[in-house]
Amino acid sequence: MYKITFFLTVLLLVSSLSFGQSRLSSDGVKLERALQMISSLYVDDVKPSDLAETAIRAMLLELDPHSTYLDKEEVKAMNEPLQGNFDGIGISFNMLTDTLYVMEVISGGPSQKVGIVPGDKIIYVNDSLIAGVKKGNQDVINMLRGPKGTTVDVKVLRRGTPQLLEFRIVRDKIPIYSIDAKYMVDQNTGYIRLSRFGISSSEEFLAAEKELKAKGMKNLILDLTGNGGGILQTASDIVDEFLGSGELVVYTEGKNQPRYDLSATSAGNFEQGNLVILVDEGSASASEIVAGAVQDWDRGVVVGRRTFGKGLVQRQLPLPDGTMIRLTVARYYTPTGRSIQKPYEGGHIDEYNRDFFNRMRHGEMLHADSIRFPDSLKFTTLVNKRTVYGGGGIMPDYFVPIDTNSVTDLHRNLIARGVINKLTIAEVDKNRTSLLKSYPHVQKFKSDYNIPESMINRMKEMAKEEKIEWDDDQFRKSEQFIKTQLKALMARDLFDSSAYFVIINDKNDIFREGLRIINDFRVYNELLGETPSLLRK
Repeated sequence: MYKITFFLTVLLLVSSLSFGQSRLSSDGVKLERALQMISSLYVDDVKPSDLAETAIRAMLLELDPHSTYLDKEEVKAMNEPLQGNFDGIGISFNMLTDTLYVMEVISGGPSQKVGIVPGDKIIYVNDSLIAGVKKGNQDVINMLRGPKGTTVDVKVLRRGTPQLLEFRIVRDKIPIYSIDAKYMVDQNTGYIRLSRFGISSSEEFLAAEKELKAKGMKNLILDLTGNGGGILQTASDIVDEFLGSGELVVYTEGKNQPRYDLSATSAGNFEQGNLVILVDEGSASASEIVAGAVQDWDRGVVVGRRTFGKGLVQRQLPLPDGTMIRLTVARYYTPTGRSIQKPYEGGHIDEYNRDFFNRMRHGEMLHADSIRFPDSLKFTTLVNKRTVYGGGGIMPDYFVPIDTNSVTDLHRNLIARGVINKLTIAEVDKNRTSLLKSYPHVQKFKSDYNIPESMINRMKEMAKEEKIEWDDDQFRKSEQFIKTQLKALMARDLFDSSAYFVIINDKNDIFREGLRIINDFRVYNELLGETPSLLRK
């Protein structure tokens, strides 16, 4: 009966969203009767709760790709990045040859307070050996995380210290940061990379913006590549920094949801100055709200490739046992009225998720001309009257093709087998003190450090150990990118996550084009001019 009660709860939830009551009641009886017959007559034992979950998931599959059922663990995993914190010990780590290697210690966090430093290897957690026992990342996370105020004992191996060091760490709230990087690219141009739109993201953005303006920032590159979205209000708060008071940011509307507008206030701190938004096929949802609003108001230039195309709004509907339904209740629209949700058909989620590969196959990732928009999807921007498009993501003002020239099977295998990552961790672990003495800050490291030939030789040895076939021609093709990647990963380990992007962005075509455009008065204004323009490399 638990199963039936649980399932009826779902039906009542749905009925509260104003669906036809008589039709729903009939369907509810049908579903309940089916469950009764299975429970009473089926040849083997069945677990009612499993049947309920299967039925709910099956129903949602018939709706759209973003209406989903989440069990208790999935609910927790979904909320954690958006809430902006979790209870833990305050480190980021990497599992290197079955050993937990501390990559970063969060400033002011529990681990820093007791003396854990980057490069430490955690061997024991609460007297349980975790080194050399092939534990997965999630297993280790579960051991280190716990409620605020509880303790965890760890034993650490530190280079240059013969015996294990013992620490007792009191767990605390650990912030999850949304900003991966913030730095001045040149005297006038700041760069902020945002990885998600969580509860604390707008506060982080305002702080980063203030810091960069204090350093002289007059122009801003906002990097949303790979940003899968998050909270709608957070996206609106960030757009508010760029738009004038009363200007529409986004609106949502659905069959059972009246139109709801979000508009900018007078609080914006970056309403002047050149603005470039970087996007790609991984930029979705809230990222598309930001890019769409900036584009529709002709406030800045969108650079990169067509975004993912998620224009559906989900409402979280909790169920009595701690599980949840995320149900699509509306679509969101950019200020010009564009719905940018890409096409989908109920029950065809696999095809929907293969969209990236379909774009590659059709040539879209290499040539903007491969994208065809019907006249019905044409819209006009609100200030300069440029043509923009709906019907499946935000099409950038300046298209940058995906780089296929420097990517080889050898490079992919070196990454997939962990060779690149292990090599950089080992190099920094062995030489951290001397590297920091020679290169005390990231700019010095960027300008003066070169990957030594000894690292490349070690890479070849590690590739052989991993049974990766070494190809000299492929290495020459990927060499410059591999060396830049090695250097960037070392910088992240030595300094912070911003240091990684300071170096890797030199090989990022979208970033390089965005930087060129933002510093070229003629091109920047042409892209925002009266005549629709889609320049290409």
